[in-house]
Amino acid sequence: MSSTRQLKYSKLIQKELSEIFQRDKKGFLDNAFITLADVKMSPDLSVAKVYISMMLAKDKQKTLEKINLHKKEIRRALGEKIGKQVRIIPELIFYIDEVEENAQRIDDLIKNLHIPPADKE
Repeated sequence: MSSTRQLKYSKLIQKELSEIFQRDKKGFLDNAFITLADVKMSPDLSVAKVYISMMLAKDKQKTLEKINLHKKEIRRALGEKIGKQVRIIPELIFYIDEVEENAQRIDDLIKNLHIPPADKE
């Protein structure tokens, strides 16, 4: 269960990281369209688990590796944006969010089902 403080931090970090990915870091992501699905904060607010969705990325694992290679820069940019509002800039841990893709896969499966109409009695 997350505290109000954790939720506030999560929203702030999600908003700022979204902007960082949209604006500053286009270069190293090969223009992959990345959205931040969720951010979960540790109770002491020192770690942010960032769940990213990469709908158009060809190789999600490779994109995640690139993000991790640039993690220091991303964290520094985050620090510049939120440094005056928070005491600690959290450690960032990035995960691939599968929820959206699984939902899309299920939608596709449902669309392709051939269900015969029910017999009218």
